[in-house]
Amino acid sequence: MTPSPRPLLNRRLAGFGTTIFAEMSALATATGSVNLGQGFPDTDGPEEVREAAVRALRDGRGNQYPPGPGVPELRTAIAEHQRRRYALGYDPDTEVLVTAGATEAIAAALLALVEPGDEVIALEPYYDSYAACIAMAGGTRVPVTLRPSDGRFRLDLDELRAAVTDRTRLLLLNTPHNPTGTVLTREELSAVAALAVERDLLVITDEVYEHLVFEGEHLPLAGFPGMRERTVTVSSAGKTFSFTGWKVGWVTSSPDLVNAVRTAKQFLTYVSSGPFQYAVAAALRLPDEYFTGFTADLRAKRDLLASGLAEAGFEVFRPAGTYFVTTDIRPLGATDGVAFCRELPARCGVVAIPNEVFYDAKEAGTSFVRFAFCKRTEVLHDAISRLKRLRS
Repeated sequence: MTPSPRPLLNRRLAGFGTTIFAEMSALATATGSVNLGQGFPDTDGPEEVREAAVRALRDGRGNQYPPGPGVPELRTAIAEHQRRRYALGYDPDTEVLVTAGATEAIAAALLALVEPGDEVIALEPYYDSYAACIAMAGGTRVPVTLRPSDGRFRLDLDELRAAVTDRTRLLLLNTPHNPTGTVLTREELSAVAALAVERDLLVITDEVYEHLVFEGEHLPLAGFPGMRERTVTVSSAGKTFSFTGWKVGWVTSSPDLVNAVRTAKQFLTYVSSGPFQYAVAAALRLPDEYFTGFTADLRAKRDLLASGLAEAGFEVFRPAGTYFVTTDIRPLGATDGVAFCRELPARCGVVAIPNEVFYDAKEAGTSFVRFAFCKRTEVLHDAISRLKRLRS
């Protein structure tokens, strides 16, 4: 008797196919289009950081398995960074964990802290790995939607409070927020912190764009009253130093939470990025001028692309942070963002990302499209010139 067929893919991952980033980047290559879809820079970061990686390779530092929590030099640099930037004190030996990028940090944290049936509240639209990682942990995703108002996407604190139930285990926050560019304010974060304390919730904060804030300021949630012992803070080197391929991320939190995340992380990659960890330690110690100059350069590129998109006919939501601009395509007579992005390369030779794929409530995001501006200025000018064909 032939056994009944069973799907090969774990049912928790049913519906998670190839990511939209892979699809659109392949489309960019196939059509020779300007790729403003996937968020990676088209230039490398500081030369002194790259040379630090070369020295580590040549000196034999990190060529074999590095320590499980990360090399001491990097863990110390991360702790110094948190203290210098945010007055947050962490013990590099017990409260810092190095990961294979922020994506692994988030996956390990969710796998460690979420039991099957637990509810995880995530701000929507969300980075696509959030949904997959919550599913792999057996959790139930509960979206709270950021909605456009007065030129920005805003968090409805009443909606957030209403989403919390007796089954809620944790909140998964991303600020500065990808893809909308929203930077949560002090008042918003204070309300989130008060809710987490009141309802005894854990919080994972994805802060990979912490140094890409153009308006307002980045405030780690861990610094708010009652939050240090219940917040897992995640960040990485890729976005700040333009070495996204190195995949060096980290977690800072209390010893108990770091130990829990490490328990899951050790069975994912175990360790990674040995020589690059030494280079990132050097990067985190760059002078303040690097960080201010980097932000100023991206702010100018944001303004260039945002203005160009407006001239091309899009409604533009100018981001307060990250390196993405969200637009509404309805002024161009279109309503389906997925179809629009698939047709855009043929129409004008530019690739973007449809925000709909970052929503559970698809109707809330169907007309929004995201463009990345972490590219050379001449590339942005070329893209803007091409996009203006949409109005002709």
